[in-house]
Amino acid sequence: MAFIIGKKLGMTKVFGQAGKSIPVTLIGVLPCLISAIRTDEKDGYWAVQVNFSKGNSKEVAKSKKSHPRKDDFRFYREFRLERKAISEHKVGLEIKSSVFKKGDTVDIRGISKGKGFQGVVKRWGFHGSPASHGHRHDNRAPGSIGSSFPQKVFRGLKMAGRMGAQKVTVKGLEVIEVDSDKSLIAVKGAVPGIPGGLLEIRSS
Repeated sequence: MAFIIGKKLGMTKVFGQAGKSIPVTLIGVLPCLISAIRTDEKDGYWAVQVNFSKGNSKEVAKSKKSHPRKDDFRFYREFRLERKAISEHKVGLEIKSSVFKKGDTVDIRGISKGKGFQGVVKRWGFHGSPASHGHRHDNRAPGSIGSSFPQKVFRGLKMAGRMGAQKVTVKGLEVIEVDSDKSLIAVKGAVPGIPGGLLEIRSS
């Protein structure tokens, strides 16, 4: 299983062999180091902890010697693996964009765009009240939210609230191009988050 951490740079398009336009998302990959190995005996699960570097070569070299400090890196992420795959990874191993190849299928996880406080029409797709007589100020109102018995509002009811800014995973994206020199990965389609947002990329 291949995995890496990257930053969403933005969307563009490329042209295939037949001249067909393909929408792609460009992801920039900085050096990622394996900082810890989680085992079932010690931690209760099998995983690999990866650090996303700020791009300073001194920090990368320093962190290869021992467990990196929190100041050396900005992000820490863990990837769950099976026990057989753990043996292929060691602390201090550097992961680059070359772990993926053109044509691979990947799953990408990121934090979706935050949309602030929204009503039930935008957040849940409610149709609202009919725009007729007697509905002057409640066209987008949620309607009745209570119950005759028991007299309370049930937990989990669809109501207005904060929308977006949640972890979202898009599965089955195709890798269109990998540029190892520029540390870029181009995947077909859109991925979660804003430009500059952090993304977890793993093989499907």
